Amino acid sequence: MKSETGQRTAADLNDRDEPIYQALLNAIVEHQLPPGSKLPEEALSEVFGVSRTGIRKVLQRLAAVQMITLSPRRGAQVATPGVEEARDIFTTRNLLECANLPAVVAHVQPPHLAALAGLIAEEQQAHEQNDGAAAIRLSAAFHIQLQAISGNQVLTEMVTRLTQRSSLVIAAWGAPWQRGCRCDHHDRLVELLRQKDLPALTAALQHHFEHIVASLHFERSGETLPDFARLFAGKGAT
Repeated sequence: MKSETGQRTAADLNDRDEPIYQALLNAIVEHQLPPGSKLPEEALSEVFGVSRTGIRKVLQRLAAVQMITLSPRRGAQVATPGVEEARDIFTTRNLLECANLPAVVAHVQPPHLAALAGLIAEEQQAHEQNDGAAAIRLSAAFHIQLQAISGNQVLTEMVTRLTQRSSLVIAAWGAPWQRGCRCDHHDRLVELLRQKDLPALTAALQHHFEHIVASLHFERSGETLPDFARLFAGKGAT
């Protein structure tokens, strides 16, 4: 939409940028753009069919939520969380999500349980089909939806951001995603929530996070330049 002076409004520009922002964010969260990947403005502007100025705005938004880093010398790169940051992210998630469980238990209803069970079934199917990107997305969705039961929108937004950063940690330091991984931890959480067994539910969620941290290897991978044309085919500006 244009203003009376014929100039594009800020809302119009934001609407134009949003699909590009979401495409890049999803690619990072789903490990299609691994930590350390370079994000050159010129290549991205060609793929998405927008100006470098538009791409620069999107990159600044991603940097603001700590998904990428911006450097005058190195340009834009997918963030690589350090060891201390990686541990802090999961420590924070453990504290935040466990502290919210009393509210989750107090508000849970059968439709919530059914929705969580549906996510687990989809996640298991993704594993069986060797679809790592979908499995990662569904695992994050499970945690977000679990916390959303409490009705605390601010906390749910915080958990959403932390799950995105957790994905970066796992991409940087975790073992390669393998076919055949199971969703037993999530199954157990739903069953304990169904029983409204708060102490056991809290212990199970703490164990879940401890298991994830214990699986991290803290070994860096080399820098790469992804195939942007393949990743974002058909997602350019219209």
